[in-house]
Amino acid sequence: MACPVQTERVTRHTGCLRVLSPIQINPEITVHILLTPFSLTEATMGSLSSKLLGQESSKPTGSCECRKRKRSSECLCDSDSEEEIEDLLNTPRRKKLKSTSKYIYQTLFLNGENSDIKICALGNEWNLHKIYLCQSGYFSSMFCGSWKESSMNVIELEIPDRNIDAEALQVAFGSLYRDDVLLKPSRVIAILAAACMLQLDGLIQQCGETMKETISVQTVCSYSTAAGVYGLDSVKKKCLEWLLNNLMTHQSVDLFKELSINMMKQLISSPDLLVMQVEMDVYTALKKWMFLQLVPSWNGSLKQLLPEADAWFSKRRKELEESNLVFLETEQGCPFVPVFRYLRMQYIISDLASAKIIERDALIPSEWLSFVYKQQWFTMLRAEQDNDTGPQDINKDELESNSMRCGRRLTKDGDYCWRWTGFNFGFDLLVTYTNRYIIFKRNTLNQPCSGSVSLQPQRNIAYRLRLLSFDNNGKVICNRTSGYQILGLEKDQEQVIMNLDSRLLVYPLYICCNFLYTSPEKRAESEGQLDNTDS
Repeated sequence: MACPVQTERVTRHTGCLRVLSPIQINPEITVHILLTPFSLTEATMGSLSSKLLGQESSKPTGSCECRKRKRSSECLCDSDSEEEIEDLLNTPRRKKLKSTSKYIYQTLFLNGENSDIKICALGNEWNLHKIYLCQSGYFSSMFCGSWKESSMNVIELEIPDRNIDAEALQVAFGSLYRDDVLLKPSRVIAILAAACMLQLDGLIQQCGETMKETISVQTVCSYSTAAGVYGLDSVKKKCLEWLLNNLMTHQSVDLFKELSINMMKQLISSPDLLVMQVEMDVYTALKKWMFLQLVPSWNGSLKQLLPEADAWFSKRRKELEESNLVFLETEQGCPFVPVFRYLRMQYIISDLASAKIIERDALIPSEWLSFVYKQQWFTMLRAEQDNDTGPQDINKDELESNSMRCGRRLTKDGDYCWRWTGFNFGFDLLVTYTNRYIIFKRNTLNQPCSGSVSLQPQRNIAYRLRLLSFDNNGKVICNRTSGYQILGLEKDQEQVIMNLDSRLLVYPLYICCNFLYTSPEKRAESEGQLDNTDS
C-alpha cells in the first residue's frame, strides 16, 4: 500500500501556517489544507482549494521536475500558482453599502444628531446644522452678516407667504441634506414658495421642471398664477401654450371657472388660439365663461352649460329693454369688455346665422357692430370693384391681428373635404385631407357654392397651417406648421399644402388655420391715394 503524499510546509509568507487534519482524497493521495493568518473570502478559498485539489490529482508533488533542481533556482509551478493566488486575493468584490446621502438625511436631519441650531416656524421645530443651512441664500446672508441671528442658537422664522406650510418647510429643509427630492404636483406650489423664501435655487429649478411636466386642466391655472408670483417665466409660458391649445379643443366647466379676466384676454387676443370650428365658436365660449364667472356656484355638465347661459342672459336682456343697454354696458358686464374687444367680429357677422345670434343675445354694444359692418362693406367693395386680388406679401402683424382663425378635428385616418362657413369675398376655399396630404383648392365652377364666387383669373390668400395631436393631459405630442405663406390660385386650381409622415401622426388630429383673404386696408388706401395723385 502506497504511503500518502504529504504537502510541504510553506514558509515564504509572513506568519505561521497551521496544518489541519489531512483530508483523504483517495487511498493513495492525502492533502493537508493550509490556512494563512489573513482572512480569505469564500469565493477565493473555494477557488484556491479547487486549484490545490486539481493540481494534486493531476501531478503528485514528488513527480514535479522542479523538485529535482537546486533550491536556489525558482520553481515555475510555485511561481504560477502564487501569482494566480495573488490575483484572486487582490480581485475587488462589490458590496452594496448604505448611501452616504441616506445616512446623512436620516442621522443629521431626521434624528437631528449634533445639531447646532434650532429653527422654529409655524408651530414646528427643526434641529439643524449651520453648515448645511448655508446652502440657502437666506441663511447664508443671515449667518455671515452682522445680523443678530448669526450668533443665536434658536431662530424664529416669520412666514409671510400663505402658500408656505410646515410640510413645505420640511421638504425644503430636507433638500439640504439629500441629493434628490420627490415632488408631488399637489404640493409643488407650497414647496416652490418655501424654496423661494429660503433662496434654494436647485429646489426652485426642480419645482419648475415638475410643474412643466404635469400641466393639466386641474393644474394649469394655479401653476400659471404661481409662476407669475415666483418669477418662473418658462413655466408661465408653458401654461399659456397649453391653454392656447386646449381652451377650445378640450373645453371644461372647471377650467372656465378658474380662468381670470386677464388670462382670458391674453388667450382671445392671440393668433395662436386653436379654434374649433370658426370665430363664432370663440364668442360662444366667451359667453359660457362669462356666465360661470358671474354664477360660480352653478354645477352642471358641459352639455348643459350653453342652454343655461343663454337662459340667464335672456333674463338680463328683458330687464334691460327699457334702458336700451346691452349687457356689456351694465355694471355686471363692464369688467368683461376688454376680453370681448379682442373678438374678430368681422368673421362672425360674415355668416348669417351667427349675425342673427349676435343680435339676439344683445351682449355686444351697437357701436362696435356698426363699425364692423361698415368696415366689412368697404372691404367687399374693394374686392369686387377695385379688383383686390388678396395679399401680395406677408405682413406678419396684419396676419396675427386680423386673420380668420378656424380649425377642424379629424377623429381617425381617412378622406375628408370641407369648407369653413362665412363670406370670404368670393374665394370659396375647399380643404381636402386624403392619403395624408392636405390640399387647398379654389373652387369656382366645379363644385356648388352657397354664396357668390369670384371669377378673377387669380386670387391670393395668406395662410398659416398647423397640425397638432395631444395626449390625455392635453400635452402636445405631435406638432407641424407651414409658417406664414402666400398662395396664389387660378380658377379651380388646387395645391398640396403639406405632406405628412404617417409614422408621426396620432389621432385625433387637429388642423388649425389662419387666413387673410384681402389686402390690408391701410395699404389699399395708400395705393389709392397714389393713383389719385398720378391722375
